[in-house]
Amino acid sequence: MKLFIYSILYLIFINSTFAQEECALVIRGKIIHAENSEPIESASIWIVEIEKGVISDINGIFRIGNLCPGTYTVKIQYLGHQEHTEIIELNSSGNFTFRLLAEDILLDGVDIHGHQDALITTNTISSIYGEALLASRGQTLGESLRKIPGVNTYSSGSTIQKPVIHGLHSNRILILNNGVRLEGQQWGAEHAPELDPFIAKEISVVKGAETVRFGADAMGGVILVNPSPLPVKAGINGELDLIGFTNGLGLNGAASISGGSAKIKGLGYRIQGSSKIAGNVRTPDYMLDNTGVRELNFSGALGYSNSRLGTELYFSNYQTTIGILSDSHTGNLSDLESIIENGKPFRMPDFTYEIRNPKQEVSHQLVKSKIHYHLQNGSKLNLQYAFQRNHRMEFDRRRGELNDRPSLDLELFTNSVDFSYNHQTRKNWDGAIGFQLLQQANSNIPGTGVIPLIPNFDMVNFGFFAIEKFTSGLLELEGGLRYDYRNIDAARIIRGDLQESNLTFNNFSAFFGGVYSITKNLTFNSNFGSAWRPPNINELFSQGLHHGIAAVEIGNPDFVSEKSFKWLNTINYADDKFNIELTGYANRINDYIYLNPTEEQSVSLRGTFNVFEYLQADAMFMGADLSAVWTINSKLDLFSKGSLVRARNIQDDNYFPFIPPDRLESGISFQLFSEPSKSPTSITVSNLLVARQNREPDFDLAPAPPGYQLWNLGVQTGIKLSEKKLNIGLYANNVFNTAYRDYMNRFRYFSHEIGRNILFKLNYQF
Repeated sequence: MKLFIYSILYLIFINSTFAQEECALVIRGKIIHAENSEPIESASIWIVEIEKGVISDINGIFRIGNLCPGTYTVKIQYLGHQEHTEIIELNSSGNFTFRLLAEDILLDGVDIHGHQDALITTNTISSIYGEALLASRGQTLGESLRKIPGVNTYSSGSTIQKPVIHGLHSNRILILNNGVRLEGQQWGAEHAPELDPFIAKEISVVKGAETVRFGADAMGGVILVNPSPLPVKAGINGELDLIGFTNGLGLNGAASISGGSAKIKGLGYRIQGSSKIAGNVRTPDYMLDNTGVRELNFSGALGYSNSRLGTELYFSNYQTTIGILSDSHTGNLSDLESIIENGKPFRMPDFTYEIRNPKQEVSHQLVKSKIHYHLQNGSKLNLQYAFQRNHRMEFDRRRGELNDRPSLDLELFTNSVDFSYNHQTRKNWDGAIGFQLLQQANSNIPGTGVIPLIPNFDMVNFGFFAIEKFTSGLLELEGGLRYDYRNIDAARIIRGDLQESNLTFNNFSAFFGGVYSITKNLTFNSNFGSAWRPPNINELFSQGLHHGIAAVEIGNPDFVSEKSFKWLNTINYADDKFNIELTGYANRINDYIYLNPTEEQSVSLRGTFNVFEYLQADAMFMGADLSAVWTINSKLDLFSKGSLVRARNIQDDNYFPFIPPDRLESGISFQLFSEPSKSPTSITVSNLLVARQNREPDFDLAPAPPGYQLWNLGVQTGIKLSEKKLNIGLYANNVFNTAYRDYMNRFRYFSHEIGRNILFKLNYQF
């Protein structure tokens, strides 16, 4: 009898186990606009037979689990779009892409969809949007991106920051401004990206090499700065920002307005502008002389789209004047050694908004024209042309009339053409082929009275690429191949002699990656890519005094291209309580180019200066990023994010300079209350720990500074005013006014970082 009962129980157990296994299927997918492949957030996905549904996230992604084999009716709805109904046969877990068409009827309000394509990649992507982006308003692009693990800044003072991804920066990082690769004079440490972060609705960082998609400058990663998509329905909305901050007594404001035409359906526009003024900033113990900033930016966009055709015309103008810490421009080597020994600047100025020499004046204009056309079966043609003008003037302290002349006066013109054909199907295969053409002309404007640091040059680069993606069940595989060819003609006159050079570089790059959903909560993706980067013009031809670092820089026209092999792996776990993401990577770079101090000195009328030369060596970069959020309850979150980088000169068995030290930021975020007329009021307290950089090269101007820790505080709330909203934020950075120096700041030789800074932010959305 017992045997019989045990047999029955065993059969019940086996049947229930099989049933659980059979009903453990998962539908994973993405909801996008049919016109332009832009992801759709907050679309409703509903399975009719079991009355179960979910909402798509910011990237259009959804996941529905615990499904049994069978036939299901999937219904997808989103405001302003035709309802999409599709019957699927589910025998195994599947991955689907659903494309929604805009409705032909006119809706009340403003319906928005954009013209920029969503970047669909198996590489690791981290984004800032929504409340996090709102909290970062008023900061530079580099400051905003430091919220993302694995991203740091390489800076020159408090106002000039360059993004660093996994230890790489400058011409190894590509920035896409509204779908256009930003082309400026970014080879110097004191050359910040020339764009206005106020234009962004979302800022994303691709941590792996994306050279196949975008070309050689994406060797270290890609930063995508995307504005809000243009409206296509009648109506007007807008946004106003006003930000004040105590350190520098600065004021930052921005305004944007967008809308759609009531007479011409599908016609939309946007106008945006921002300005900034700030004076001398202060460390905890002293004022920093000549550290003010002025900025004035504006942009405009006009677009038209229907079910087949989409067009967009975009223009932006960025203009800034930046004061450079006076004590950073030393007259000679002994002055530099004296200020390092003193531990702080010799000047003790009062506060002022005046900006004197040394300073920078930079302007950047961008014009973009884009068109895409939808063919049958979901395929699409894309054509984009962009023109950019970048004008950089750097002023040093000089005597008499010469003081009004820039010591560096460069003008860079860039033309680019991008064409691609995308084939897109609901199942299995998606891909693209295309070509990109880039032409540049860079000129030293006469009249500086100084031998140009870099020559005039003309550059032409063209590349061809193909990318294919396969989806089956819970697995996505993607691969691509690209070929690039670059030619550089350079010329300059030194002491009456004409020096000319013609150089050619070409190479292939490739990648292969995959994403696999291990469970409905656990996802793993891996990407291996080869990349390359031809030497930049300063690395090839620098020959003169770089005033900002009181040093003579010497390039080498015989340099060969850098070649990189990077393997990146990310595992992500997300459920109702936890969201944890861990990324590990290894990046071998052959013929890595870096600036190295020598034992030589150069003597001139200006003084005596150390000589630095560009060298090449094989390098290995390794590291890890961690991001974790624990939702204790509906009002309380704990978070932690950290990163570490290890970079070694394999050839000389040594370390490279300016590699980010280990850092860990942890904190708590909680909501005080939530009233019907208000958004939840949140308070965030965080602690940032930065270790000392113990992996230093054999020689540096000064030892790496000690590690430090900072406390930061933020309070943010919102008030709903009918259909409008007022967001109010109060933030305190470096709450305890800690004195410290950051290893990644080139001005750490001269001064401490800025002290406590309190920011008050108003954001009005209508």
